[in-house]
Formats: sequence, C-alpha cells, structure tokens
Amino acid sequence: MAVNLVNVENVSKVYGTRALLDGISLGVSEGDRIGVVGRNGDGKTTMIRMLAKLEEPDTGRVTHSGGLRLGVLTQHDSLDPEATVRHEVIGDLADHEWAGNAKIRDVLTGLFGGLDLPGFPQGLDTVIGPLSGGERRRIALAKLLIDEQDLIVLDEPTNHLDVEGISWLAQHLRERRSALVCVTHDRWFLDQVCTRMWDVQRGVVHEYEGGYSDYVFARAERERIAATEEVKRQNLVRKELAWLRRGAPARTSKPRFRIEAANELIADVPPPRDSSELMKFASSRLGKTVFDLEDVTVQAGPKVLLKHVTWQLGPGDRIGLVGVNGAGKTSLLRALAEAAYSEGETQPAAGQIRVGKTVKLAYLSQEVAELDPEWRVLQAVQQVRERVDLGKGREMTAGQLCETFGFGKEKQWTPVGDLSGGERRRLQLLRLLMDEPNVLFLDEPTNDLDIETLTQLEDLLDGWPGSMIVISHDRFFVERTTDRVFALLGDATLRMLPRGIDEYLERRHRMEAAQVAAAASAPAAEKAVPERSAADLRAAKKELQRIERQLDKLSERETTLHTAIAEHATDFAKVAELDAELRDLATQRDELELRWLELAEDA
Repeated sequence: MAVNLVNVENVSKVYGTRALLDGISLGVSEGDRIGVVGRNGDGKTTMIRMLAKLEEPDTGRVTHSGGLRLGVLTQHDSLDPEATVRHEVIGDLADHEWAGNAKIRDVLTGLFGGLDLPGFPQGLDTVIGPLSGGERRRIALAKLLIDEQDLIVLDEPTNHLDVEGISWLAQHLRERRSALVCVTHDRWFLDQVCTRMWDVQRGVVHEYEGGYSDYVFARAERERIAATEEVKRQNLVRKELAWLRRGAPARTSKPRFRIEAANELIADVPPPRDSSELMKFASSRLGKTVFDLEDVTVQAGPKVLLKHVTWQLGPGDRIGLVGVNGAGKTSLLRALAEAAYSEGETQPAAGQIRVGKTVKLAYLSQEVAELDPEWRVLQAVQQVRERVDLGKGREMTAGQLCETFGFGKEKQWTPVGDLSGGERRRLQLLRLLMDEPNVLFLDEPTNDLDIETLTQLEDLLDGWPGSMIVISHDRFFVERTTDRVFALLGDATLRMLPRGIDEYLERRHRMEAAQVAAAASAPAAEKAVPERSAADLRAAKKELQRIERQLDKLSERETTLHTAIAEHATDFAKVAELDAELRDLATQRDELELRWLELAEDA
C-alpha cells in the first residue's frame, strides 16, 4: 500500500473579501504524479505553497510524513546572486565526482544542452547575478532535480524551456521515483507526466484520474450529468473534446470513465475547422500571394541564421514554426514583418521577399506593447475598433471579445496599469485581432495564459480566415491551431516536417548523436589522416553544395506530396502510395544529412 506523504485537511484561505480556497481536503501518496490546472487567480499557486508549508492556511491543517524530503520550484528562486552556477547546482563536488555521476550529466545536458553549459558566458563558473530570469529558473530547476526527494512540487516548470527541454523534462519526471505535484498550463506536458489531475475552480478542487486528455473527457461527462455550467463553457469543452477524440486518439491512454458517454457528447460536433471553407474565404481576402521568399538569407548582426531559403506562405496557410533557441525563428518573422510594413521596400541581407498587395499583418511579438496605464481595458480595445468581423457572418463587439478573452464586465473597467503580465499579454493579442488582420504572426502567444483562456483563443482561431504563423514551445497549442509544421534545425535551412514535432525531436536527436560521434572520432582522425590538400577541400565544398541543392529539392517534393495527400484524403490507395514515397524521401534525407555532416567536418 502506498505511503501517504502529505495530508491537506479542511484548508481555507481568504484574501480580502474573497475565499480563494474553501475547505479543501486532499492527499499526496508515494508514486502520485498530480497535475494542477485552473484559471489564473483561482488559487493554484496558493494551494501548492500551503501544501509545501511555504504559506499558512487561515483554517485547517497541512501535515507531512516524518522525514519527508521535499523539493519545491516556486516562481521566484532563492539563488545567491553572487554565487556561480557550479556552486549552486553542483556544490563542492570535484569535477571527476560530478562528471562521473550519470544523473548529474543527464540533468545538465537536458536543461542546458551540454556539460559545459554552452549558453552561459563562463559555463559552470558564470556568476548568477547578471543572468536573466529564464536562465536563473533553469539553474533552480537543475539544482532541484539533481537532489533526491520523496516529493517534488513544481510551479510552471516548463516556462523558458524549448520543445526539446520540455520533452526531456517530461521523460525525466516519468522515470523518477519521487511523487510529483505540478502546476502548468502545458497540456502536452500534463498528458505525458501526470496520472491524476486537480482542477481548482471557485475555491473548490475537483479530482480526476488520468492525464490532461482523460481529465477533459471526465470533466465533460461530469458537467453533462451535473448540468451546472453555462452553455458557452460547455461548447468550448465539447469542441476541445471532439479534437482530442478525433484528431489525437492516442493521447488517451488509461481513461477511467464511460467512453460511450464521451462519444455521445461529440456525436454532433463538427471538426474544429472547416479547412476548405476557410481556405476559400482566405483566398478571397488575400488573393494568390501572401509572402513569397526567393533565395532569402536572414542575418542577426554578423551571424547568418538562414540562407538560400525559398518558401511560400499562401492564403489560409496555418504554419507552426519550431526550432532550437537562436536558430532564427523570431528573426524570420521580423524579416517578413519588415517587408510587409514597408510594402516590400525593406529586404533581407540577400534574396527577395514578395508581399501580397492585400496583406494586413498583425504581429504579436514576445515583448508586451506599452499602453497608457490610465486607460481602462475596454477603452484600450475600443481605441482600435468598436466591432470586429470574424468571418462566416460572425461579428463581435469590443465588450464581447473582451469577455471571450477573460475580461468580464467588471474587469473591463480595470486600469491597464493594474493588470498582471498575463492579462497585458491577453490585451495585446485582443487589440491585434480587433484590427481585423488577414495575416497573423504569433510569437509565443501562450506565455502567461491559463488553460481556459488558451481554449478560448483556440476556439477563436478555429474560425479565423487568414494566414497564420505560430512560434510556440507549447506543443498542444501548435498541434491544435496549425495544419503544418516547419522547423529550423540550426543548420540555416527551413524544413517542412510531415510528422510534426515528433519528427523534429527525432531529427534533432539524430543530429546531436552524429555531432557527438564526430567529436569523439576527431582526435583519432587528426592523428591518422594527413592534412587535406586544397583540391580535396574544394571537392568537399562542391559536394556540400550539391547535397544542399538535393535537400532543397527533397523539401519541395515533400511539400508537393503533403498537398497531394490532403487533396486525395478519401482515396486510401492513393494516400498509401504517396505516404510510401514520403517515407522513402525521409530515408534519402537522413542519408544526405549524415553525409553533409561528414563533409562539413572535412571542409
């Protein structure tokens, strides 16, 4: 029988006149992996702080088992700003001691990309004080994970991690023996890691078995039976439920509820998006040309991020853009935006970007635009427009769109200066959509948004008729809102990935393995192989260029095949034939990439 680690008995917490938590009773046992969800401000962080005894309840009590080893990651770290990363993470261990520890090597490689911390100026000897909040947070997470605990409590652990870091963290937590309580808005992460869910709503905590997908099904069933939630939220839950059930059935591994009842809920729910209808409408708004890139090179200062990129963003295209940090995702969006805002006058370092004459771009960058702090929320939206046309006969007033984004009638009169970071992010996105753009660039749009707001945003984007590029580390959001995924793999190219983010992670893993193998064999090769002649180097460079041209042709063919598969979706024989060719192309690409890496070492 599992040992009980923490008991929360009849706990309440009041702030001002508001009961944040009202008489909740919970328990955490050995082996539990619990995900905590709920709207911003409903008490998730307060609850886990009380569970960890970092904050006292007003009534009730929290008890820990004797000798409980507890590790906590809060939203504000307690690192010594004058200490080095080595001191905080590894302590007094000698290099041969920590380098010989597989667990420490795994944590450092998983969170920082290498034992020498390649992103930090002095590696392990970097002083913590000048580092950014995201870098400090990764250091605090590494320090926590290197230790052994009976229970780990994490508050938004995926913040500031890229797709690879999040994937590594999910696998690491699955393999640990420690019990886990985790607050996060990353739904893919919840599905991968958690076996139970706590849903914090209006002072009460509802418990569910399974991960996030199971929780969505079970919550929909509970709300169907209880019939207590308003129609709007029911519709959002049913729409997300339909997507999970039809679009990604493998997500639900061990459902502990009546599948028949869940299927009954979505029997009459159409797919989230009518792609062909939206494509027609987008074409009527945008014409044939949106963005055409021809042999484009993108630079950040002297660093070349992308070179010889030929690519097209067409009307109605919904693109997810993933890649390693620093590969050029944001720089590519900025280059496109500068060309759009200057009507084609501003061009990249090399090549040409053609912009459609009817393009009206809205660009949500990672920086929150400054607004007059004295403005009210509704006033800030009405400054853009009073009403907005969402397409297909849907129209909303500024007030209605505010409510969709979580600004209720009272909140609409809050001064902008009193909003939290997440609320300002929502307001920024709301103002962009209010201007009726036909092209959207969203750079990390999910930052600071709770799951309920994310589902509302996804619902709004489902019927949005235009072209869209999304950069996000939130896999669920990318898969939910886009139709195709392109990747920047750190080799100055832009690639379409037919299998999406899973394929991206596989490719990155293979590239890293090839680099490690090349580095390991380099010293022996230096001793055994004489210095190469100028003629050999020229031949290697020529072959490199030939391989790059072949890879470009493969990318174009992959794009053509992907389009053909969509066109012949009902012809299973044709789809099977096209899919076989796609797999063959993937094999050819792997062989060419491996050869490219070998030649790059020589050249």
